[in-house]
Amino acid sequence: MSSAATIKQRFGLVGRSEIYDRALNTAARVAATDLTVLITGESGVGKEVFSQIIHSLSSRKHNKFIAVNCGAIPQGTINSELFGHEKGSFTGATADRKGYFESVDGGTIFLDEIGEMPLDTQSYLLRVLESGEFIRVGSSQSQTTDVRVIAASNVDLLNLIRQGKFREDLYYRLNTVPIHIPSLKERPEDIPILIRRFAVDFAEAYHTESIRLDEQAKNILMKYPWPGNIRELKNLIEQLSVLAEDKQIDAEALIRIAPHITKTNLPALSKGADVMQEREILYKLLFDMKGDLHDLKQLVFELIRGNNLRVPETVSFRSFNSSAASSEMINTDPWNSTSIPEIIPNSVIQDRNPIIIEDKKYDKSELIDDNLALEDMEKDMIRKSLKRHGGRRKEAATELGISERTLYRKIKQYDI
Repeated sequence: MSSAATIKQRFGLVGRSEIYDRALNTAARVAATDLTVLITGESGVGKEVFSQIIHSLSSRKHNKFIAVNCGAIPQGTINSELFGHEKGSFTGATADRKGYFESVDGGTIFLDEIGEMPLDTQSYLLRVLESGEFIRVGSSQSQTTDVRVIAASNVDLLNLIRQGKFREDLYYRLNTVPIHIPSLKERPEDIPILIRRFAVDFAEAYHTESIRLDEQAKNILMKYPWPGNIRELKNLIEQLSVLAEDKQIDAEALIRIAPHITKTNLPALSKGADVMQEREILYKLLFDMKGDLHDLKQLVFELIRGNNLRVPETVSFRSFNSSAASSEMINTDPWNSTSIPEIIPNSVIQDRNPIIIEDKKYDKSELIDDNLALEDMEKDMIRKSLKRHGGRRKEAATELGISERTLYRKIKQYDI
């Protein structure tokens, strides 16, 4: 049985993360069997590469392999594409045609984006998996095939099952051996290796000098969430190889060529990143403000009741319960014990001395907006911290709980 290191060398894969090696080892172990495999992972992680690895290491390696994107085939023709059709079975069927399951007999078929497959096609596929039998469109004669099925999906199939868009029995039939390919943000330690590999490959293909990124530029790329995964990283390195004036690329040159790299204010969490610290600061501030608002509302209710105040009919008070669909108007009549909102605990409304309001009449109430923009809050916190520390970024970064590098990036981003 091939090891992860052998597979990477044979198929030109790079990476040293433990979770990626574990996925490769699983693929190598299952290759020797005829078990159905379900590969999951985000778009761009290399699911088709894993299917080719399984086929190449199996006893079917000398037979055909075909990859079918279920989401790219129109719903009206997918049954014909997979299982074939008889002449005259529908408009345009001028001759008999073999489907993929018939033409790849003895080999492997890779069904990508299996979640996009129509429900009626799913029932036909389930029959193939259970008995090896299928029927051409427009035919009544059953045929058999010996095909190994490897399926892949970048969406949660269990969620599709709950929505009634995917058959539960088919899911468990496909999921005999599950393989999850980690996304790039789950293995940031592999990003520098992939950068070097793609840079060298591009330089060899176009007979040019390979680009080199300094440590700061690499750190920026390691903290980027990479929604397009390896495919997006490869495209970026090729873009840098073509557009960079100097083959030695620093952070400034990287941002100038690919400004979107720094536009994610709250990127996906990754190991070693200080993003979590930034979020914790903002969330803590939000919760503190929410608590202060709660106390303020309670105080207002005490003032109204304790001083026998009348509230204008135009004033509405929102319930503390976030699930409430509407606000309740307060009567202009003085409140009694039965009209006090349930949101005020008994300890607040019982045995309280009146609070005297001197020389002031409250005819209007101020509405406090809970929906504060996170960016404005973050910008304000940075400004205040820099002011407290006389512009010294190191002390400000320590107070905010983020790295000095992140603070510098935020200062540039917000033009502080």
